[in-house]
Amino acid sequence: MERHFFSARFLLLLSVAFILGTTSVSPRQSAPSSRSGSAAHQQGIYLVFPFENAGASPRLEWLSEGLEELTIQRLSAVGEQVYSHAGRLAELERNGLLRSSKLSRATMLHIGEDLDADFVVFGRFTASGNSLTIESRILKVNPARLLPVLREAGTLDSLMDLHSRLVWRMLSGNDHNYSQSLAEFIKRQRPLRLDAFEHFIRGLLASEDDARLRELREAARLEPEWPEPDFALGEVYFARRDCDSALPWYARVPKTHNHYVEAVFATGVCQLLLGQPDRAEEVFTSLQEALKNSMVSGADLPEILNDLAIARARQGKTPAALTDLRRAAELDPDEDDYPFNLGLLALQNDDAAAAADYFREAAERAPDNPEDRALLILSLEKAEKKTEADQERETANETFGPNGLPAIRLDAKNEALARLNRIKTELDVTALRTEIESAGTRSSDAASSIDAAVAHLRRGRQELSTGNADAAEKEFRAVLAADPTSPAAHRGLAEIDRRQGKMDDAVKELQESLQARDSAVVRTTLAKIYLEQKKPDLARAEVEKALKLAPNYAEAKQLLDHLRNFKPAGKKPGGGAP
Repeated sequence: MERHFFSARFLLLLSVAFILGTTSVSPRQSAPSSRSGSAAHQQGIYLVFPFENAGASPRLEWLSEGLEELTIQRLSAVGEQVYSHAGRLAELERNGLLRSSKLSRATMLHIGEDLDADFVVFGRFTASGNSLTIESRILKVNPARLLPVLREAGTLDSLMDLHSRLVWRMLSGNDHNYSQSLAEFIKRQRPLRLDAFEHFIRGLLASEDDARLRELREAARLEPEWPEPDFALGEVYFARRDCDSALPWYARVPKTHNHYVEAVFATGVCQLLLGQPDRAEEVFTSLQEALKNSMVSGADLPEILNDLAIARARQGKTPAALTDLRRAAELDPDEDDYPFNLGLLALQNDDAAAAADYFREAAERAPDNPEDRALLILSLEKAEKKTEADQERETANETFGPNGLPAIRLDAKNEALARLNRIKTELDVTALRTEIESAGTRSSDAASSIDAAVAHLRRGRQELSTGNADAAEKEFRAVLAADPTSPAAHRGLAEIDRRQGKMDDAVKELQESLQARDSAVVRTTLAKIYLEQKKPDLARAEVEKALKLAPNYAEAKQLLDHLRNFKPAGKKPGGGAP
């Protein structure tokens, strides 16, 4: 399956408040709300874009992304599902768009469709003196429909109250079954000083580290109980590898915060970098156990396993380290760091032949990495396989040039090898780093059921990525046993059928997915299968429906162009299906 097919389709979530019994995030809008009297309210998934500065002073430019972030926080606080700011940026990058790109409504709709969002939120603001006017709009994704503009005006000093009213009106206007009053809505919001929020946003937008730290520290000083600046400060120091400064800020991030998992992971990395493998092992082990107990994920995240293995290896716990690294390599078959670390571990234990096998695997996964090839040659020489070593060196000279390989020398105790360990410093919380935040509450039974479904989906995806179709099918069917309409599970089964050549079965699964939720991406995938089956008329019908849902969906447009030039075999001399 193409990586794009999975982009946010499973809405797999890790960076949420789920550790040690805290609330976790619902992956679908079907999750019931625990709010009194609001059972009929149908939650959806929101994607928020920056608000346009339409005439305000340049000194208020920070409000553009500030209103985006504030809208995300307001929606999350009342249990709505919403993509994070980072999630939006990741999708822009995937689409080749710059952070500063001014997007048309059609482009926003396309991105919303691509992310399986239900609602796109955008707006504009104007200011004159101390007067501020904010407008917002909701663009429904499927079927596409633009709701009327909403407007609130007041003083700049009243931004927080003004914006709360605007978001409440947006929710209640979008769904007439939304029964939460304005007073109830405001009660669920975190009181926040405007000056602290401004410093926080300016810190996020700052291009220089010193300015970023200055703004974030001021936000943390003004709002000492607000964890957003704490996590952001930890991230800035961590990026500079100033772990002594990062750790105190990470320690202030509470377990209920949506970035708590990332803060804990970075803490473990810091302890590795500070030469404290015993503490790092404790952190990674606790994090893995908490993930496993939470049932939010499959718990076996390759980044955690890799760093846990390094921590154990540095304490001489070789068998456990080997087990962890082998599992990481199995889970992520495209990453060369895991077999590379396995090779280092084998060399440290004087098993040069095994090391050569691991480094060869690493070199096959990443043919353009000279370090992988250098360690392969070194291991072959150490294993006294001179002919193979010479062949690899000749290939490396052709690939990297005569001086393209790094010089690597082993010392008597192999201590230099430990310095070559590749530590994972970022935790990829989803397949394409797509994040969704939610602080909604729901019954424990519903939470357990939904979290279990997400766990099965993640494990199904992991098994599919390693080619284990039988295990993947078992996981997807476990999801369908709890929710027969799950679009993600049906899409997973469709991909299994497609890989096995069972095209008719794949079509049925995709049609089931569409029954639960219409999607331009799924219709385009279905069109591709029809084309493989030599059914161009059916393929054209599906891709045309896809373009009605998302008129600027590039992949669908390309497929439609292809179909227009499609010549079935036998229609013309020399003509043939591609």
